[in-house]
Amino acid sequence: GLEGGAKNQFSTFSNFITSINQKKEGIGNRNAPTQLVIPNIKNVRDLPPICLDVRQKQRMSIDTLPQELKAPFPPEPSLPIRTKTVKDFQDDMEKSKASGDWKAVHYFYSTTFDSFLEINAAFKKDTNSPFNTVEDSGIDAQFVNVVYDALLNTPQDVQKSVLKGIINGLLQEWTGPRTKDDLRAYCILLQNPQFSNTSTYVIYAHLLRQIAALTEADHHFLVHWSKKISQRRFKQVVDRLLQFISLRLFPAKPEEFPPMVKCTWWIPSAAKVLALFNAANSLISPPIISYTDFYNSTLDHIDLMEEYHNWQCYGNSHRFSFCQYPFIISIAAKKVIIQRDSEQQMISIARQSLVDKVSRRQKPDMNMLFLNVKVRRTHLVSDSLDELARKRADLKKKLKVTFVGEAGLDMGGLTKEWFLLLIRQIFHPDYGMFTYHKDSHCHWFSSFKCDNYSEFRLVGALMGLAVYNSITLDIRFPPCCYKKLLSPPVVPCDHNTLVGICDVKLDDLFQIMPELAHGLSELLSYEGNVEEDFYSTFQVFQEEFGVIKSYSLKPNGDKIPVTNQNRKEYVQLYVDFLLNKSIYKQFAAFYYGFHSVCASYALLLLRPEEVEILVCGSPELDMSALQRSTQYEGYQKTDLTIRYFWDVVLGFSLDLQKKLLHFATGSDRVPVGGMADLNFKISKSETSTNWLPVAHTCFNQLCLPPYKNKKELKQKLIIGISNAEGFGLE
Repeated sequence: GLEGGAKNQFSTFSNFITSINQKKEGIGNRNAPTQLVIPNIKNVRDLPPICLDVRQKQRMSIDTLPQELKAPFPPEPSLPIRTKTVKDFQDDMEKSKASGDWKAVHYFYSTTFDSFLEINAAFKKDTNSPFNTVEDSGIDAQFVNVVYDALLNTPQDVQKSVLKGIINGLLQEWTGPRTKDDLRAYCILLQNPQFSNTSTYVIYAHLLRQIAALTEADHHFLVHWSKKISQRRFKQVVDRLLQFISLRLFPAKPEEFPPMVKCTWWIPSAAKVLALFNAANSLISPPIISYTDFYNSTLDHIDLMEEYHNWQCYGNSHRFSFCQYPFIISIAAKKVIIQRDSEQQMISIARQSLVDKVSRRQKPDMNMLFLNVKVRRTHLVSDSLDELARKRADLKKKLKVTFVGEAGLDMGGLTKEWFLLLIRQIFHPDYGMFTYHKDSHCHWFSSFKCDNYSEFRLVGALMGLAVYNSITLDIRFPPCCYKKLLSPPVVPCDHNTLVGICDVKLDDLFQIMPELAHGLSELLSYEGNVEEDFYSTFQVFQEEFGVIKSYSLKPNGDKIPVTNQNRKEYVQLYVDFLLNKSIYKQFAAFYYGFHSVCASYALLLLRPEEVEILVCGSPELDMSALQRSTQYEGYQKTDLTIRYFWDVVLGFSLDLQKKLLHFATGSDRVPVGGMADLNFKISKSETSTNWLPVAHTCFNQLCLPPYKNKKELKQKLIIGISNAEGFGLE
C-alpha cells in the first residue's frame, strides 16, 4: 500500500500493517492483527484529562506531582552505537544530490527511524548518559532539525521508509512503564514535518493516541522537554496539531480518512497533546508563542452551544467537549458562547417575571421584561447607584436606559452613552475611587479606607453589565485586575472564602507602578550590604488624607530588618500588600458586583487577557478595515461624497478617528470581531448640505448629506463629531 505514490500512499493501510505484523511475529504467534492496534493501552477517552478540570477552584501546578508519580523508571536498554554527526549527514546529502545515488541517505533514514532505540541512538547527545531529568532531554536538537529539514527534499522511497519505521515503533508490544528513551522518541517524532500531509494522518493519529495515553509523570517530562524546542519548531508542531483537528472536523476529501465513527478518539488525542504544549508554553515567561496561536478558528463554525452544554452537563468525564480545552477556542467563539448564554439567562429571567405576574393575576407590563434604568445627567452616579441597588433582582434582564428630560428611545445607543458618561465620572481623579498612574497609563484601586464600598460594587456591576449586554468600555485597568477578577472564576458558596486574591509578582507591579517596581528590582540585584545601606524593615508607609500610616508586612515587621538573605521575601510581601491586601475590601466589592451579573460557567473558559478584550474591546483602530466593511444606503462606494468622506477620515488624527467612531457607534472601542463586527452603515441624508451629519448609534449608522466638496464635508464632520452628547427624536 505504500508503493502507490503520495496520492494514495495509505489506501490499503491495514494490509500493510498486516504484512508488518506477520514479519514481526513470523515464527511466533500466527494470529497477527489486521489493523494498527496498540495493545495494553486504555482507550484515550477513558483516560484522565491532561487539561485539568477548569471547574477546579485551585489549579495544580505542572510541577506539583504526587511522590508515587515520580517513582524511578526501569533501566534503559543499551542503545546501538551510531557515530554519524551533523557534518557527516550533510556531506551524504550533498553527495546524493550531486550523484543521484541516495543509498547512503536511504540507509540512514530507514535505520534511524526503524525503532525507538534507533531514534535515541541517532539523536541522543550521549548514549551513555541517562538524561533522566526535566531540565535536559538529552536530544541533539540541531541534528534533529537538520535531518527533518532535509527529509522533505529526499525521494519518495526515502520518505516512505521513515513512515514504515515509525509504524514499526508504534507497533511494538509495550510491557510496563515507558522509559525515558521512549519519551525522547515521542518528542522527536512529534516534530516530523511529514505529518503535515493528510496521507500520513492515520499514523499521526496513532502517535498522538500513544502520547495522550502516557501517565501523568511521563507528561510532566514531555511538557518540560517541549519548552526547550525553538520557537519556530514549537509553533510548527502546534500548527500541525491544529490543522489535524480542523481537517478531521471538515475534511477536504472525506474518503482520505476512516469514517468518523471509527476514529472518534482522533480529536481527543490531538487536543490532549495540544494541552501539553499549552502547558509548556505557560511555563515560560514570556511565553514561547502567543496564547492566540493556540486558537483554532475552525471551531467558530461548529455548534458551540452544544459543546458548552455537553461540558456543563458532563464536565471532564468520558464525553469529549472542546470546552475541556478552552485554550483552543478563539475569543470570538467564546464571545458567542457568552452572548448566547447571557441571552438564555435574560429570556429565563424575563419569563419567570411574566409567570409570577400572571400567577398573581396582575396585568403584564412590557417594562417588567427589562432592567429599566432612569437617570438624570446632573446626578448620574448617585441615580445609577440607586437604580442598580433597588433593581438588583433585575440585573440579568436586558438593559434599557432613559435620560430624564430627553426624548430618545433606547435601542442600544442610550445604553452606550450611559456607560461612557458613568465610567468617565467614576474614574475621574477628583472622585477618589481610583488612582491614575501616568507612567503606566492605567487606573488602580485607591487604598483609602471608607465606610461604604458600594460604589466599587457598582463599577463591578457596570463591567458585568457591559459583558452581559455586549458593550465595550473605555476602562484602563492593568492585566493584573482581570487575573484577580477570575480568582476564582465562579463565586464560592462559602462567604468566608477570600475572593480577588491571586498570585502576584514584581512583573504585575511593573504594569501599574513601574517606578516603584524598578526600585524593588534594584534592591533585589544590589550587590552591597542591604541591611546597612538601605536600613529598611518589613514595614511600609502610605499617605491617607494627609496622614502617614504604617503597615507591617509580617508580624513584628517593624523590628525585622531587610537583609541580603530575606530581601526576596520582602519584595514579594510588599507586592502582595499593594496588589492584594491593601485594597482587599475595595476589590472584593468590585468582584461581587461583576459576578452578580456575570455569574456564568462560561467565565471558566476565559483567560484574564480575554476578559479584558471582552470588557474593553481593542483600542487599535483600523479605519481601512472599516472602509472595506462599510455598507451604503442611498450611496455607492464610488460616489464623490463617499470618496471625499474616506479621504478625510483616513487623514484624521487618532483622536478625531476615535471621536468619529464614538459619534457613529456610541463607543470608541473596536469589538472582539474587529471593525467588520460593527456593521457600520453610511446612509444618504436628503437634507440641506447646511446641516451637520446625524448618527443613529443604536444601529451604528451615519447619515451624511451630499456635501459638494471635501473642505465642506471635513468642516461639518469635525463640528458634528466634536459636539456629540445627548439624544433627540426625529
